[in-house]
Amino acid sequence: MRHLVRTGDEPITARSPLRLRLGLALFGLVWTVFGTVAFLLAHRIGWAIACGVLWLITTVDVFMITRHIRQGAHYQPGRDVPPYHRSR
Repeated sequence: MRHLVRTGDEPITARSPLRLRLGLALFGLVWTVFGTVAFLLAHRIGWAIACGVLWLITTVDVFMITRHIRQGAHYQPGRDVPPYHRSR
């Protein structure tokens, strides 16, 4: 196994788990909608509002993740490009 020296600037094989995040966000979206409706039917207005706020946050998250997925891959320098060192 080859030993790679880490510079601390960024991981060499970094990948963004956007599809996993989308799946988890959709799962959360289903449960927040269910919770909002269930608490409204049970006349628990405070809990329904709390679930409604989470529903809003989860919906925004789903749209942001979808936007990032549609943007596609961004430029990633190869192994031959030296790491960028921040000025001190």
